Amino acid sequence: MNHRLHLRFEQLEHATEKLLRAAESLGEQAYQAPAPGQWSAAHVVHHLLSSEAAIGQYLQQKLREQSQLTNGTLGMRLRAGLLRLLLRLPGIKFKAPGRVAALTPAAATDLPALADMRAQWMASRRQLENLLNEFPDQLVNRAIFKHPRVGMLTIQQTLDFLLDHVLHHQQQLGRISKMLRTVA
Repeated sequence: MNHRLHLRFEQLEHATEKLLRAAESLGEQAYQAPAPGQWSAAHVVHHLLSSEAAIGQYLQQKLREQSQLTNGTLGMRLRAGLLRLLLRLPGIKFKAPGRVAALTPAAATDLPALADMRAQWMASRRQLENLLNEFPDQLVNRAIFKHPRVGMLTIQQTLDFLLDHVLHHQQQLGRISKMLRTVA
């Protein structure tokens, strides 16, 4: 695996484990929404799991179409940087794109157990790790993933997004935990 990709992947692993532990520490409250119309901690975990699994499948498909991948551009770098900034700013909320939101059930009772989601996520993560281990060096600066808001990203920018996405939702999980403590 490319050294930069490896470093980002390790950060992603650490952030994911921290998020999962935080959700699991809520126990049964992980399935309780802090207010009507809001996500529970379990919804957040499911959203991240579903998003990352879909991204992994997309990347595998794009690797089969290597000849169609174009070089990264300055515009891509600027949009990716803006996305990173916005995801890391506290209090900024985004509405999940329709096809992504559709992957997460509305009712908490329809969500799998956190232990099952953890296992699914780890299996998906191993697939991503294998993909990164075999990622051709000549494609590192090619546009490979189409983010729904900012467009095409390179593999490094995609890993940056995955990490920032987890960190963004860690903030959300912190807000959920705090709200649940004040209600209890």
